[in-house]
Amino acid sequence: MKHHKVQKTFQEINQKIKDGKVVVVTAEEIIDIVREKGAVEAARQVDVVTTGTFSPMCSSGAFINFGHSAPGIKAAKVWLNNVPAYAGLAAVDAFIGATEPCEEDPLNKVHPGEFKYGGGHVIQDLVGGKTVHLRATAYGTDCYPNRDIEKDISLKKLPQATLCNPRNAYQNYNCAINFSDKTIYTYMGTLKPNAGNANYCSAGQLSPLMNDPYYRTIGIGTKIFLGGGQGFVAWHGTQHKPKVKRTKKGIPLTPAGTLWVMGDMKKMSPKWLVGVSIHGYGCSLAVGLGVPIPILNEEMAQFTAVSDDEIFTRIVDYGHDYPQGISKSYGTVSYSELKSGTIRANGKEVPTVPLSSVVRAREIAETLKKWIQKGKFTLGEPQELLPSV
Repeated sequence: MKHHKVQKTFQEINQKIKDGKVVVVTAEEIIDIVREKGAVEAARQVDVVTTGTFSPMCSSGAFINFGHSAPGIKAAKVWLNNVPAYAGLAAVDAFIGATEPCEEDPLNKVHPGEFKYGGGHVIQDLVGGKTVHLRATAYGTDCYPNRDIEKDISLKKLPQATLCNPRNAYQNYNCAINFSDKTIYTYMGTLKPNAGNANYCSAGQLSPLMNDPYYRTIGIGTKIFLGGGQGFVAWHGTQHKPKVKRTKKGIPLTPAGTLWVMGDMKKMSPKWLVGVSIHGYGCSLAVGLGVPIPILNEEMAQFTAVSDDEIFTRIVDYGHDYPQGISKSYGTVSYSELKSGTIRANGKEVPTVPLSSVVRAREIAETLKKWIQKGKFTLGEPQELLPSV
């Protein structure tokens, strides 16, 4: 173990939160503090750094228990506002996935499809207090003879609703560009032909896993801001891939770590869980997520002081290479270049488009900061850290 000049524990920081003596800054505020005072002094003074991200996160959904009917039903197929949910769990448990489109959606038969309503929109409607129509069919059993039910449900009346997102908060992502000569419609948005635009999707210096690149403080049991309420990291997310090429400061140059997160949907808000229609691609859910990072030592202060000009990603061609499974980079760009509005790719100026909202990410970091300062939110000490390099 490395010997640190500053050593703090989760328990000590939580005690400071309870005593109202905690010092919390956002992932943007820590940058100048470390620049001016150095990492050791910053670690002495600051206890927690808050992060945030708000963008479409496809691998999201919710487990819903819709309560027993009379006579009882063992639901085999379930629809919520005509969006199919998966019912192969138990009698009245179902999982609604964010990317599931509405039953009658023409999909891409009329290209590019609009994908007006899907699982992500159902989740937003539920957390927004709206009534959602549930229909379930079954084959009938002796204990559950009912074969068909229809009822209107609302989040308040549901026995249980748990947001469960198997892959959120991607640590870095590609900058998407289209070198083909036709417009294409992707999960990274619409990409104009001949490198007409470049789309990216990360909050950069505010993004949770950019501020703890080796997951030294994040793991099972980490308490987070999720969908406007409190949630937890339950596991490493699907496609979690820590062993990638990194900069000297540990920042991955390609998509790397991910989080599997959960929380009580009844305490969430439609402002931070927003159904998304991605033209020509499908439905999704934009998720607001923020992780508080404890400054246990000067190393963590240094990690959280990462700025957009030190975070890089690669330019990937979605016109040909990506759909063909070809891994090729057309250069590396920093997030300060991406956020400036234009980058250079293949010798030309290309306008950039963010899919991730920095304004909303900043608001999450600020909200989390206030919660901790007011003693409403303590840190969850992970029982096991995420798999690292």
